[in-house]
Amino acid sequence: MIEFDKNPNIIEWGSEEIIVPYRSPIDGKMHRYFPDFVVKMIDKTGKITIKMIEVKPAAQTIAPAPHDGKRRPSAKYLTEVARYGINSAKWKAAREFCADRNWEFVIITEKELGIK
Repeated sequence: MIEFDKNPNIIEWGSEEIIVPYRSPIDGKMHRYFPDFVVKMIDKTGKITIKMIEVKPAAQTIAPAPHDGKRRPSAKYLTEVARYGINSAKWKAAREFCADRNWEFVIITEKELGIK
């Protein structure tokens, strides 16, 4: 957030201010997703663009490996599968929301942030 404030190309930004409805694959019901950031900025060509940004650990952006079926799945595995399914539904809804507005949806992990 400090970087947003310091960057002269950032016109404005907000955190968790937009609601994106999505259908959960877990319960089939509609839920509300609050993306981490929406940033209005001037790109390299001088054009004003808007990006919706989600910050997540890289591990949560990759589908868990398929279960081998030889033993009962662990609670941890089931949690990871559910989390990935919910995140995927949120991100699909966010991409559609952004496409309707000519915005860009971006997921940033520790890799892009240079943390790991």
